Amino acid sequence: MTMRFTKMHGLGNDYVYVNCFQERLDDPTVLAPKISDRHFGIGADGLILIEPSNQADARMRIFNADGSEAEMCGNGLRCVAKYVLEHRLARSRGPFGLAGQTPSFNASLVIETGRGVLTVGLAVDDQGNVGTVCVNMGQPILEPARIPVHISGQRIIDQPVEVQGIALRMTCLSMGNPHAVFFADDVYAIDLDRLGPVIEHHPPFPNRSNVHFVQVISRSELLARTWERGSGITLACGTGACACCVAAVLTGRADRVCIIHLPGGSLSLAWNAVDDCVYMTGPAVEVFEGTWPQRQPKLA
Repeated sequence: MTMRFTKMHGLGNDYVYVNCFQERLDDPTVLAPKISDRHFGIGADGLILIEPSNQADARMRIFNADGSEAEMCGNGLRCVAKYVLEHRLARSRGPFGLAGQTPSFNASLVIETGRGVLTVGLAVDDQGNVGTVCVNMGQPILEPARIPVHISGQRIIDQPVEVQGIALRMTCLSMGNPHAVFFADDVYAIDLDRLGPVIEHHPPFPNRSNVHFVQVISRSELLARTWERGSGITLACGTGACACCVAAVLTGRADRVCIIHLPGGSLSLAWNAVDDCVYMTGPAVEVFEGTWPQRQPKLA
């Protein structure tokens, strides 16, 4: 028995997508590590299921490369919306734009996520192909108990911490999943392979954390690198880019509208003052389709 899949990516943050409107699959917590393996599997940062939803056009479930289930994935959500519209799993709900502004996207969908139901705007050409995608990622969560992070205080903003003898300043928030943001003069001088897993598993984070190091280029331009919870270093992280934008605003380093450069490309971010929601705009790309054997042959 085989399972059909589609490989997609947002700025190189790649996942294997399964259309669960049509496919049934075995335990995704077991399948995700196998399918994500870049030597013995398809190769991906994880597995994303596109499922029917009673309250939205579709439901997105994310499984990291280690098999753990994540609450949210911004790059993944853009790809899910593209897939749903191009494969006609749902019809557009009409134009979309930032709150208080004229709609700038000619199509929209609502997708159920671990963060709740989120609205997505899509730029669709005359042939029905989706290019740029904008997601209303919702309001940032700053209360420590809701992130969650077990550190006292009403907010964790630019708080001094020490990691393996290195003095850092940390800002914590959630975009539906937990993030720890650190600012640095040169993000490529950071030993992310060493610090990333230590911070991810830092005791104050009961659900672990995504880790980001950010370099300020100007008030409207940032450079970031990410250690993604459950997947390691990734080329891009959509929720992380949102977290970096919010952290830069909260610490007085950037304005509410900015570009964030990631190893895989750039995202446009806007922390809208009208509804307090973060809007993330970027590409979604389909790479290839294929089939995966549900039952792997045993090695002799």
